[in-house]
Amino acid sequence: MTETTNSSPNQICPVNSYNEWDKLEEVIVGRLEGATIPSYHVSVTHNIPKTTAKLYRFFAGRRYPNFLVQRAQKELDEFIHILKSEGIIVRRPEITNFSARYKSPDWKSKGFCSACPRDGFLVIGDEIIETPMSWRSRYFEMYAYRSLFKEYFKQGAKWTSAPKPQLLDSLYDSNFIPPKKDEPIRYVINELEPVFDAADFVRCGQDMFALKSNVTNSLGITWLQRHLGEKYKIHEIETECRTPMHIDTTFMPLAPGKVLVNPEYINVSKLPKILKSWDILIAPEPDPIPGFVVSMCSKWISLNVLMLDEKRVIVEKSQESMIQALKNWGFEPIKCSFLNFAPFGGSFHCATLDIRRKGELQSYF
Repeated sequence: MTETTNSSPNQICPVNSYNEWDKLEEVIVGRLEGATIPSYHVSVTHNIPKTTAKLYRFFAGRRYPNFLVQRAQKELDEFIHILKSEGIIVRRPEITNFSARYKSPDWKSKGFCSACPRDGFLVIGDEIIETPMSWRSRYFEMYAYRSLFKEYFKQGAKWTSAPKPQLLDSLYDSNFIPPKKDEPIRYVINELEPVFDAADFVRCGQDMFALKSNVTNSLGITWLQRHLGEKYKIHEIETECRTPMHIDTTFMPLAPGKVLVNPEYINVSKLPKILKSWDILIAPEPDPIPGFVVSMCSKWISLNVLMLDEKRVIVEKSQESMIQALKNWGFEPIKCSFLNFAPFGGSFHCATLDIRRKGELQSYF
């Protein structure tokens, strides 16, 4: 028996998003329930702050401590309240037990969490693309979103999955040491197979920007370009970060003609020539984090903002320098506490997947 799709020629597809700034109408926000500290593996441990790494081996594979979850949940609830109060439809993945152990013929692992949907999924127009992430602990993370994606598919959305990676030991440099500033860049992953995180891409209509990193290789970028075809052009951003991972703490388009860049990671003179007509907004030095906060992120998580439209932007409440800079650039910051979400891998942009923005595909260059 064939299942009907419940769609009709006149039905409006609920999935529609081409950039980072059109008016946001529907969004998926991640969950903390069931969160498990990722299993110990070089793909994870090479990139976390030294203070966190010392304790990591003991805690890997265990559930996150309740006090961390509770503090982050309080802030996540505040964030969701702000989104809903702005008239945005908020959807959530299913609660999942990420502490269950699983294995392939070649390795075994426990899971992570569904806190950051931006990492595993890329929405381009009316298409949802599941990405081939390189962390073994994220291999089945997309299952938490399946009921939502089935619903969107039945309503007309396209739903694609990149080739599922094998994640063999030969993909990783088990002896990886981050390069020093005067050394050539090297990565914990190689080009054995296409792997990439969606969070290493940002969208500006027909043009996209990508970061080769410790979770995204050149083959992954090539796969996405071939899949999208000639309608889109992916431009690679060169970073000076020694442990690159996810473009949204390095290079964040905020509106047509305006992009926020991290001055520690970006040499403006090396940006793609296509950006010469844009305003390059240099992010201020992040303000010190008050108190003690466990984090899986760099201090530049301050760039990880979420645009509700071309003016309104949700930003971390403690980052007064960033808030003032955004005001000076003509934006309207909406403050929200979110520091305690950092142990789960991100901030506002990471914690969301914009499903529908009110706009159409166009070129901004």
